[in-house]
Amino acid sequence: MMAATDFRRLIGLYGRDLVRHRLRQGLDELRQRLAEGEPVRGEDLDDAVETLKSRLVAAMEEELGGGLRRVLNATGIFLHTNLGRAPLPRPIAQGLPPLLDAYCDLEFDLASGRRGERNRRAESLLEAVTGAAGALVANNNAGALVLVLSALARGGEVVVSRGELVEIGGSFRIPDILEAAGATLVEVGTTNRTRIADYKRAISEQTRLLLKVHPSNYRVSGFVESVEIEALVELGRAHDLPVLMDEGSGLLRPHPAPQLAGHESFQELLAAGCDLVCGSGDKLLGGPQAGLLVGGRELVDRCRRHPLYRALRPDRTVFAALEGVLRMHLANEPLPIDRLWPDPRLHRSRLEEVAACLGAQIVEAEAFLGGGAAPERPVAGAALALPGDSSLLERLRAGEPPVVGYINEGRLILDLRTVDPQDDELLVRAVNAATASAAG
Repeated sequence: MMAATDFRRLIGLYGRDLVRHRLRQGLDELRQRLAEGEPVRGEDLDDAVETLKSRLVAAMEEELGGGLRRVLNATGIFLHTNLGRAPLPRPIAQGLPPLLDAYCDLEFDLASGRRGERNRRAESLLEAVTGAAGALVANNNAGALVLVLSALARGGEVVVSRGELVEIGGSFRIPDILEAAGATLVEVGTTNRTRIADYKRAISEQTRLLLKVHPSNYRVSGFVESVEIEALVELGRAHDLPVLMDEGSGLLRPHPAPQLAGHESFQELLAAGCDLVCGSGDKLLGGPQAGLLVGGRELVDRCRRHPLYRALRPDRTVFAALEGVLRMHLANEPLPIDRLWPDPRLHRSRLEEVAACLGAQIVEAEAFLGGGAAPERPVAGAALALPGDSSLLERLRAGEPPVVGYINEGRLILDLRTVDPQDDELLVRAVNAATASAAG
């Protein structure tokens, strides 16, 4: 028998009227089948009605979705795009409700009682962290890139290395972005080798911008050559052309992790002379989805004044979360991403404690930054291993809370480096419930 709580959950998700309508549709179909003499599954009519209810729940959840659910990410991939990328620091997340269930001073100056600027706090914080003269926040990095191209290069040419015409997840393609912004792409060099002379030959009276793109999760190795940002900046200045670097991952300042050695941060790119730098807020920064744009004040202001910006600016939820995370960066406070490099002694103790509750083994395992950052540079460490297969993964995903791990050589691997230590007890209960249902 299907519990009444299932219907109450449906009503809470989709409303009483829609649930009633869908149930009546199902009953009409059942009556039609009975009238036509077709056999009905189940021993009697009560079984047929219960089957109808179960199908209704499954059909509505498949069609309309069951609502976002909190998931325990035990994959060892920190920036897991399918799981929402970087989790917000818990103190920041806990501070959001009071700013969301009432009014706030998003665009209001409490001192003067006049209209304010919604970007003012986030911009000042971005400038303080990176050393930029100007800053702007868009809804995501693609939005920031489109905004710059539209404001500075619409109707003109943008020079890009052929080796940087990448496609990132979700069919985000650099050539398509340029086309959407009304700029003409000028490819230079080859897939594996581009020299500064290639850029020089491509510059014409129609050139408006020199663009360099971080390859993210795309790499070419072997016989390769690319232009350093300093050389491109020098060329841009010689021709009075701005240089935009799409850093992508939102690394605002240098990070000590060896996996990020050589990944130039916003701060370093600006120091090298880049006129503009853009990247994501929900990757290495560890904040909400946002497009971060920093650089020269005059160029940033041109982007701010562009009519397209109104369609690309974030809401108060993004600004509230972003401002909190930026303040943590300024204060050098630990962020969730730092769990990828835990204190070895404390992490071993944590693994042993959880392993004892699960009957698991401690094994060597590789974690990854994810989100296109350092895909070829794993983070060595340890994780938990249990006997398991794809059916156990399915039960874990169906549990409460859902747990996502992975199978390696016939064992379920659970990497605690991507699990908040405060969620260890929830993880233990969910895994034990999944393994118990398998044994039953």
